[in-house]
Amino acid sequence: MAGLDNIINEILNDAKASAREITDQAKKEADEILAAARAEADSAASEISKKSDNDVKTVEERAKSSADMQKRQAVLKMKQEVISDVIEEAHQRMVDMDIDSYFDLVEKMLKSYARAEKGELFLNERDRGRMPAGFTHKLEAIAKEKGGELILSSETRKIDGGFVLSYGGIEENCSIGAMFSGRNDELVDAVNAELFS
Repeated sequence: MAGLDNIINEILNDAKASAREITDQAKKEADEILAAARAEADSAASEISKKSDNDVKTVEERAKSSADMQKRQAVLKMKQEVISDVIEEAHQRMVDMDIDSYFDLVEKMLKSYARAEKGELFLNERDRGRMPAGFTHKLEAIAKEKGGELILSSETRKIDGGFVLSYGGIEENCSIGAMFSGRNDELVDAVNAELFS
């Protein structure tokens, strides 16, 4: 889907600076935790220095290991939040596209999902009300190209955007939300690679 890829690329570019700031902040906080842990280790070391040098070394290693673990966890949490935000923003941008671009995307999706059968297409209430003139003719033409027949239902479905197709009483959710959900792992990997590799 070129539209989805273009939006994700645009958002990725916008998000890189934000992601770096968040990652830098997480690293700074983790470094502060590490400094505090080292200070705690130094304090503990002075108290137990009478026992043995080996005990001091063990305490320092544990404190450093704990601080390193907290740092990694903080950075990972920030990365996950940035990735989630980028994907959600891409999703919302697709839903909020201008009418012409949005219905162009719906037509491209329809070309992928239409079948050589007789069926019915359902939009959400918002899209049903803002449908451009001639959309039903395009819908019919796309279905005909696939060797099928589609009619636009007077009913609506509670979806974020896109459409629901019904063939023989079996509905297929082709909403934008379903598209993002179905490709979530792929999107997470792509955003992660783009922002943090």
